[in-house]
Amino acid sequence: MTRKLILILTAGLVICLLGTITALAQAQSQYATVKQYEKATGKKIAKFSEAPVLRTKVAAGKLPPVEKRLPEEPAVVVPVEEIGQYGGTWHRVATRVWDTLLSSRLGYEPLVRRARDAKTIIPNVAKSWKISDGGKVFTFYLRKGMKWSDGHPFTADDIIFWYEDMLLNKELTPAFPKWLTIGREPAKIEKVDDYTIRFRFAQPHALFLDYLTFRGVNIFYPKHYLKQFHPRYTSKEKLEKKVKQEGYEFWYQLFQVKSDVCQNPELPTIRSWKLKTAPPANRLVTERNPYYWKVDPAGNQLPYIDRIAFDMVESAEIANFKAIAGELDMHSRYMSFANYTLFMKNREKGDYRVIRWVNPIPDVLNINQNCKDPVLRKLFENRKFRIALSLAINREEISELCYLGVAEPWGALPCESDPYYVKPRYLEYNPEKANELLDEIGLTKRNNEGYRLRPDGKVLSVTIETYGAEEAGGAADEYQLIKEYWEKIGIKTAIKVEQRNLWESRRAAGEMQICAYLTAGIHWVVDPSWYVPTLRTSAYAPLYGLWYETGGKGGEKPTGELRRLQELYDKMKVTIDEKERTKLGKEIIRSHAENVWVIGIVRYPALCIVKNNFRNVPEDGIQSYRLMTPGYLNPEQFFIKQK
Repeated sequence: MTRKLILILTAGLVICLLGTITALAQAQSQYATVKQYEKATGKKIAKFSEAPVLRTKVAAGKLPPVEKRLPEEPAVVVPVEEIGQYGGTWHRVATRVWDTLLSSRLGYEPLVRRARDAKTIIPNVAKSWKISDGGKVFTFYLRKGMKWSDGHPFTADDIIFWYEDMLLNKELTPAFPKWLTIGREPAKIEKVDDYTIRFRFAQPHALFLDYLTFRGVNIFYPKHYLKQFHPRYTSKEKLEKKVKQEGYEFWYQLFQVKSDVCQNPELPTIRSWKLKTAPPANRLVTERNPYYWKVDPAGNQLPYIDRIAFDMVESAEIANFKAIAGELDMHSRYMSFANYTLFMKNREKGDYRVIRWVNPIPDVLNINQNCKDPVLRKLFENRKFRIALSLAINREEISELCYLGVAEPWGALPCESDPYYVKPRYLEYNPEKANELLDEIGLTKRNNEGYRLRPDGKVLSVTIETYGAEEAGGAADEYQLIKEYWEKIGIKTAIKVEQRNLWESRRAAGEMQICAYLTAGIHWVVDPSWYVPTLRTSAYAPLYGLWYETGGKGGEKPTGELRRLQELYDKMKVTIDEKERTKLGKEIIRSHAENVWVIGIVRYPALCIVKNNFRNVPEDGIQSYRLMTPGYLNPEQFFIKQK
């Protein structure tokens, strides 16, 4: 072996090792306990500290010392850049009360969570867990001494309250959550002791932990506070009086508001920030939770930032203008790529940086397999027809004209970070091959305008329906370009922009021909309808999705490959062996790559606008609902650096 080759191989090995070390560091962004942190790093956390505002309250006798507010085994969060400084206000915007994201993205605290590598599942509210009985039983061990934001103990009773008094109450929960069922049998949840909770399933639930990282963000409710609004614990007369005083008709309406962290400032929370201002208001403010149960490697209780202030705005456009003006400290939601040039131009004036995060979600066109027009349906069911539509699209030109050349041609498939990634196909621009495929399936006749004729002699025309907003997929000119590409191969194309409510109802009813939207780019198994028709909102086969969703009581039963996808997913849910489950998942995605029921167009970066003194925000984040971004990045370790 030559010396040059040895050097190349050595360099490659070093790069590989560095990449592995980086991935491990990201996975260990949060340690389950102080002991685990100390064992892994060899470093000691000798004492705990707290924010000055809390220290003042302790001195005044308004709060117990930090050691008594933390659980016996706090979690340890490793900062992205450095140990942070306490204090300050994080300025954000919201278009409505729930847009504060306090119950989800900014309050991402499930039993188990995704680490900052966006892949690994790590302990969170539960310090550890055990899987037994062949994957049917999941036992979670909670943190002794953990408390709600009002200082009341957080125990297994609070999870049992959610299960027995909320999930099993038909007035609060008419339909038991599907993510907690397997083989249409609901989970049974039981208290083992004050700090141990157990989920039992009738069959193995191989995807349960994945579901918990996403669906499990709202399973903790303070029984000691909420029982005053529940008929099981409060007399009918007393509860009816409360309902009337608050202006509601039924007890469950009052309960839903009182149990909502985005609406009720009195509601105790285990999240890092707690609502302080009661909506409606022009500005909603949160304050730090004095009993938050995580620390940094120096023993500082998190979060670093004192409060978050949300200015209520009317639209996403106003949110963008405020970001451009430098009025937002850190914001990725609604930040439009169409404004990228403006963001870059105003960086110095606004004192911010523009971070380009990975956007795993491509713009796509769903070719409706349940199309109402029988002639079009037969064409849409033809694989060669769908491939022809894909090959006719010039994705490189779309990138240049609509996305400043930074968009990447991509199929309607998950990104590389997804465990079931498969390389996309049929993305090349090849109108000659597209024409050849259309001729092969018998679409050889054309009218005097050059449009192809359908088998029934009518002009072959299709309609793409969208609701026009950026979050619906597609830049302003993208669909116009696709119209031109398809008309060049003889398919007359119309673009129809609708109100979102109408668009959603038409999609669910299977009334569209081609539905323009996005698709799940990562961790789709917890939200499978993008690739497997499991819901009526499965845009490429809504009636097949309705059939699956209703257990065969509605919609249409699929046949062939689309039925096989449902069967593969059902098998995934009960396959405990990870390698075999991954194989099944890849088979689903490979089927999409080969059959192109959904045509991918491009994916482009997600923008995050961050003030220059707002630190510990990673440069390599992934913008994803299924990761609850920025939740998986540990917002509690963000901080405002003093100049």
